[in-house]
Amino acid sequence: MPEQRVRYAPLREKITTPAEAARHIAHGCNLFISGFTAGYPKLIPAELVKRAEAGEKFKINLFAGASTGDAVDGVLARAGLVNWRRPYMSDRSMREAINRGEILFKDDHLSGLSAAVRAGEWGPVHMAVVEAAAVTEEGHLIPTLSVGNTPSYLAKAEKMILEICDADPPELEGIHDIYMPEDPPFRMPIPIYRAGDRIGKPYIALDPDKVVAVVYSQQADTCAFFSEPEEVALLIAEQLLDFVRHEVRRGRLPKGLPWQSGVGDVANAVLAGFMDDGFFSELSIYSEVLQDTVLDLIDLGKVRAASGAALTLSERARDRFFRELNRYKEKIVLRPVEISNAPEVIARLGVLAVNTALEVDIYGQVNSTHVMGSQMMNGIGGSGDFERNGALSFMVTPSVAKGGAISSIVPMVSHVDHSEHSVDVIITEQGLVDTRPLTPRQVAEAMINNCAHPDYREMLLDYYQRARREAGGHEPHLLGEALSFHQRYLATGDMRPGRGRAQA
Repeated sequence: MPEQRVRYAPLREKITTPAEAARHIAHGCNLFISGFTAGYPKLIPAELVKRAEAGEKFKINLFAGASTGDAVDGVLARAGLVNWRRPYMSDRSMREAINRGEILFKDDHLSGLSAAVRAGEWGPVHMAVVEAAAVTEEGHLIPTLSVGNTPSYLAKAEKMILEICDADPPELEGIHDIYMPEDPPFRMPIPIYRAGDRIGKPYIALDPDKVVAVVYSQQADTCAFFSEPEEVALLIAEQLLDFVRHEVRRGRLPKGLPWQSGVGDVANAVLAGFMDDGFFSELSIYSEVLQDTVLDLIDLGKVRAASGAALTLSERARDRFFRELNRYKEKIVLRPVEISNAPEVIARLGVLAVNTALEVDIYGQVNSTHVMGSQMMNGIGGSGDFERNGALSFMVTPSVAKGGAISSIVPMVSHVDHSEHSVDVIITEQGLVDTRPLTPRQVAEAMINNCAHPDYREMLLDYYQRARREAGGHEPHLLGEALSFHQRYLATGDMRPGRGRAQA
């Protein structure tokens, strides 16, 4: 019933069809949407596609919190409706259009986006389309399973459309902690001292007069499903946890620091490694995205608090979460991304940051966004926020890709997202390197011996030794040759390790 979801009576007068609501979005609109891997609108994008299929010519500039599902990025990209897209995406259709140059894309660190929008750096917020679980009696918004940048988008929006999602129960109210800091030069410290601290309100403030339409949705999020971690991910996770135990036992790292973990197999393997490990108990998680394994850890009594900007759950975990919502709400906090990723808070809490690389070079520079230096994969997301500011930062990657045809350890990365100054420990299934006490030359030797796949060690060592002899310097490089490690795969059809033709 509308009264149960939209408890602010004046907004019930604005309930309409998705087609009528979508008519408020015109060509050239800066469209800001909710969503941070979850909690994105589903109905309005579909209506925009219908208009395009009917022959209407228009484009929008699309701004989200981070990645969305196919119901947004996928359908809009395939319909050719997107001119600009910021800040992060993970959809194949969107990625392909970006790499063809058909969609303008800017990759951003996520922690600063809300302040940039409030400052007007992204242009006017013509329209905000936001998914919500409910609207309170006072006209405030209860988000669904993500917060992202939605509070700032709504604060600056000229007009708003609300998608009220029946797939998420209104009892989500209370899981969110909405806090918007003052902008410089008047910003005060963000008063979070433990991962579970609540410092804001359980709703997003809303100006009901700016709402032009309210629609009802039955569509749940479609989130990526990650299978059980395979051997390589488990080996990486085992080394990472062993390293942290070692540092704690020797007094170099306090026990009980909160964890951040990116999305994917290795991240899940790290979290799964906590389950049967008595050393890691009463965990705190201060991260961006919380996944299925967090529920498992809560069920085992291992989590003191889990803080993030979104819950990205499989269908099975989603059902379980909603069945026992009140119990999980005691442990889980969902925040705006400018708080979940705040450098100030990450540094104060001493977060242990675990993120994934596409490739790492022998001196510890990391590429986490561009394949072969040119093709955008997804974006940097929040990894820079956590890697640069965490108490201890890990970058993890399998030592090879494409079935062994490509080495993930290279002489020089083809694109730099995280410099050697931001990354402390690098881990592959072959081994790890703690770069902190090492000179660049020592890092290079350790990377080749410990992290590179055996099929590529001789080639990497040959490059490094020749660079020392011919170039010398603090970080020896043969600039004319360094990137040929990548180009050799394009120069020959033989992709077997050691078989490609190197080019000077």
